[in-house]
Amino acid sequence: MQLDQSSTTNRHQLYADFITHYRTVLNKLFRESQNHRNVSVKRGIPPMMMRDIMQCHPLNVFISEEHGGFGGEVRECLSMLEASSYESLPLSLMMGINGALFIQPVTRYAHTNVAATVMERFTNEHAMGGLMITEPGYGSDALHMQTCFQNENNGYRIKGTKHWGGLTGWADYWLLTARRQKADGTLARDIDFFIHDSRNPGVEVEEYFDNLGLYMLPYGRNKINAHVPGSFRLQPPSTGIKMMLDMLHRSRLQFPGMAMGFLRRIMDDSLEHVKTRNVGGKSLLHYDQVKERIVRIQSWFTSCSAMCNYTSEHAAITKDLSLEDVPANSIKSVVTDMMQDASQSFLQLVGANGYRMDHMAGRGIIDSRPFQIFEGSNDILYQQITESVLKKMRKAGLTSLYDYLKSYELTSKASEYIKKYADVTIDQSLSQRKQVILGKMLGYTVSMNMVIQLGERGFNSHLIHNTLEILTTDIGNLLEAVHHTGETIPAESIDQDGDWFGFVKA
Repeated sequence: MQLDQSSTTNRHQLYADFITHYRTVLNKLFRESQNHRNVSVKRGIPPMMMRDIMQCHPLNVFISEEHGGFGGEVRECLSMLEASSYESLPLSLMMGINGALFIQPVTRYAHTNVAATVMERFTNEHAMGGLMITEPGYGSDALHMQTCFQNENNGYRIKGTKHWGGLTGWADYWLLTARRQKADGTLARDIDFFIHDSRNPGVEVEEYFDNLGLYMLPYGRNKINAHVPGSFRLQPPSTGIKMMLDMLHRSRLQFPGMAMGFLRRIMDDSLEHVKTRNVGGKSLLHYDQVKERIVRIQSWFTSCSAMCNYTSEHAAITKDLSLEDVPANSIKSVVTDMMQDASQSFLQLVGANGYRMDHMAGRGIIDSRPFQIFEGSNDILYQQITESVLKKMRKAGLTSLYDYLKSYELTSKASEYIKKYADVTIDQSLSQRKQVILGKMLGYTVSMNMVIQLGERGFNSHLIHNTLEILTTDIGNLLEAVHHTGETIPAESIDQDGDWFGFVKA
């Protein structure tokens, strides 16, 4: 027993030494070196800078001790992502893609010997891996992807087109998703995952995209015509779709790691700015509207902290997360909305200087925006949250939203804070637009519950109090919007009587 305790202590010390060194290296690279501005405004990342980052072995936090890593402990994975995003959100996304969308799925579902071989290259050769799901005609509609596979030469032949895969042209390994092509040419409903080694032919970059933000990462369109050995197919415990849900939910639950450092940096920099910037003979922090923006930024930081705490305790690599749609979708959609909101406030506070491409405020708006889109558009995820909750309410025979929230583990504590808003009957036949609004309200309530739990453990009481005030108001406004949003219909044409110029009085 003493040996086990000693081993755990040593492992934690190794991680503590790593994260301290990693933060120091990133601080030097992104603030002191001449590369900083180039990374902000130019595409890609300087090779020597990439070398220095990877020599810290950041991806080892996702890798098991058996395969030479730190053990894959969730809180340590989130902490590494936080350290990365404090200096660079694109860098953190790069690490998140590798960890959540490649290393963790391979660890859970690959053949033991294949996983060992692949992970050895990650630990010893700084290999990188990504995931290809999205296709030009099938973005959010992934279940109808057209990339297909057939048996061939003790393995599989995979053909199709994929795009918007982060690390396009860079990754040493890809997880490729495809549907089996049946004898009659149609495609099976289920989805399979295959590990492709980029040292072999079969994934050809047809076009690199000029992506609007996240300049550090390459994106593009890829033509797939690859042969994969039979053992390089992932092994789901039941269906491939369930495996994909487990994978995506696990990734969504880890979004707060990438958001954490980003929000902390915005909080630190914005507070420093408003304390030192004088307008009208006093610092910006003396103005009430500025205080309101700072409080919201700090509240999103606090909410994200609570999400990190939740994920650390509920998303172990050994746990099947395929049914955890409500917490996963809530965390991903809410925290990415908070990232964008914090970025907008930061830019408003710093003014014109923030509109420079190399300033974090402007870059933060552009770089955080796609987080609301990839791995499930937030509008879709909010609708799915509502659909899941309405289904649970029907099953429980409940029509009162408050009655359901107080009985649901993920919202029971928060329900008392919003009772005056939530004590309403919910119509099961809500329009889609109202489902999206209600889903956002539910996501915020789930987040609020996590904040309350974090506060009970002793987290900064001032921040907890302010966050609960902000969330209570926002949740109330969202519920009001559910009841008062009209069923407006877009005009199909505005050509007739749609030009203001003709209505000006002479």
